[in-house]
Amino acid sequence: MSAPEAPETPAPPLPEAVSRHRALFRAIHRRKNPRLRQSDITVTEEAQVKRAVKATALGNAMEWYDFGVYAYLAVIIGKEFFPSGNDTAQTLSSLATFAAAFLVRPIGGMFFGPLGDRVGRKKILALTMIMMSTATLAIGLIPSYASIGVWAPVLLVLCRMVQGFSTGGEYGGAATFIAEYAPDKRRGFWGSFLEFGTLIGYTVAAVLVTTLTVLLSDDAMQSWGWRVPFMVAAPLGLIGLYLRMKLDESPAFQKMEEGDGPAAERQKKSLRESFFGQWRAMLLCIALVAAFNVTDYMLLSYMPTYLTQLGFGETGGLMSIVVVMLILMALINSVGRLSDRVGRKPVLMAGSVGFFVLALPAFLLIKQGGTVPVFAGLLILGLALVCYLGAMSSSLPALFPTDVRYGSLSIGFNISVSLFGGTTPLVVAALIGATGNDLMPAFYTMLAGLVGIVAVAAMKETARKPLEGSPPSVATDEEARELVESQRA
Repeated sequence: MSAPEAPETPAPPLPEAVSRHRALFRAIHRRKNPRLRQSDITVTEEAQVKRAVKATALGNAMEWYDFGVYAYLAVIIGKEFFPSGNDTAQTLSSLATFAAAFLVRPIGGMFFGPLGDRVGRKKILALTMIMMSTATLAIGLIPSYASIGVWAPVLLVLCRMVQGFSTGGEYGGAATFIAEYAPDKRRGFWGSFLEFGTLIGYTVAAVLVTTLTVLLSDDAMQSWGWRVPFMVAAPLGLIGLYLRMKLDESPAFQKMEEGDGPAAERQKKSLRESFFGQWRAMLLCIALVAAFNVTDYMLLSYMPTYLTQLGFGETGGLMSIVVVMLILMALINSVGRLSDRVGRKPVLMAGSVGFFVLALPAFLLIKQGGTVPVFAGLLILGLALVCYLGAMSSSLPALFPTDVRYGSLSIGFNISVSLFGGTTPLVVAALIGATGNDLMPAFYTMLAGLVGIVAVAAMKETARKPLEGSPPSVATDEEARELVESQRA
């Protein structure tokens, strides 16, 4: 008995059929690919984009100020909130508490991300700002272990988890907000300001901690001086909240809300698609963020502790990092603009290859000690990192369509940060303790660079293209007219 024949797939139209019925096939093509009208194109004037970028980047600066302050004061916090005895155990306990905040970040991403796709980006970004600044202020008010015993570390961990939960909705929303405001041709440039905010947060934290360390005695710093940077979070948070509340919703979200179909259906799809509909993009996001955050936290969070353990002066180490960050701040927007011209992939690949090839020489320089070798090693790592800083904020939102962008990006980003980024200081410190090899940070950085190489090779180029699920975005009405006219060519 012969097997049943498989159903035949319809053959594409023959060239002679197309030539005989040219008008019919042209009409079919137009129906499937309708021409853009000028009203379909989003026009965002530069003044609007600047306001959105300013408010969003300040919030990101606030986030990383919080994390930077904790990282730079990890040794003091260990002595203040954990039982005395072994200095190494206190530092590891402090770093473990630092990492604990990252355990709840995916939960925050799962909560705030899909909510941001339903109710809007602006409202969620205002809420995360309130939670972050309040939790940071609270850390500065917690009594020491000597005063309240075990409740001190319990309250510290609780505040860190509130920070982590709120931060779960911060980066994904901030990157989405800027990407949806920026014109397609300049998304890399405007997106780079988000990471510019990151560097500002770290720099302000480092400068403030260094200033207090220089001006105060060791006893004063340990007893009350360390609390001052956490207290500063309150006014910074109020400024950021004010700026965010004055913003309009992102143009892409407004266009989606004005689209066809009941809003409730889009909301249900948004929640479902955030979890189950974007697996390839989600895996790619996790890999890119792993490479980015391991190297980011290695240089900006763990390095002060590493330099102290090598015997390099605490103040000298912080000032070297501050100078490197100032150099990166001077370069980051140029790197973002470069990614608009040559593409995101070449810029990200340069950073990944840089970490894989240069991490070991950089850490060998740092191990030599002395101001010049340490600074040179930090600068090498910083120049590789700036490739990520300049292009990542515009690359990640472009992985996902508009109706699930906030949710999918927040979930993927925070899963990766929790597993690989926030645990970097603790993992590297534990590896050094287990092996006795103080070059373990270099090998860990090389591994992150290798992951980056594979991930960048697998991603699609998105520079100068509209975001998926959104109409083209331009800076002027003239550009919109030119885009419409180009369809008739």
